[in-house]
Parts: sequence; C-alpha cells; structure tokens
Amino acid sequence: MEVKIGVQYAPRELVLESKLSPKDLSETIDQAVENGGVLRLEDEKGRQVIVPVEKIAYVEIAATNVRSVGFTVDA
Repeated sequence: MEVKIGVQYAPRELVLESKLSPKDLSETIDQAVENGGVLRLEDEKGRQVIVPVEKIAYVEIAATNVRSVGFTVDA
C-alpha cells in the first residue's frame, strides 16, 4: 500500500510503500494519534519512518497502482 504523510511546515510529503493492509495501517495510525508521541511505519525495504503525531497534517492510504505497459489493438 502506498502511504503519503503530510507534515506541517514541510514542503514535501513523505511517501512510502507499506506491506500492511489498509485496515492495519488505519489501526496503527489511530493508535498513534490516540496515544500521542510518534507515528512509526516501516516500508517494504525495512526502513522506518517516524513522525511526531503533533506535526502530522494528513495521512493518505492508497492502493498501489500497477501500470500496464503495451498497446491495445481494437479489432
């Protein structure tokens, strides 16, 4: 799943690919917001992204789009 995190006062959003399902991602984000502190996510390569909860502007969770390559021929 592709996750985009908007951080206050940062010109660019953080983008990572996560192995978690949308439900698991939502639960992880909800728990971080409820408990305060930091949001900690791991990408597909094992790298961790840690963001202070009070600095999060938004979180967008989207399915990874698989782009098809090639041409279609209408008969």
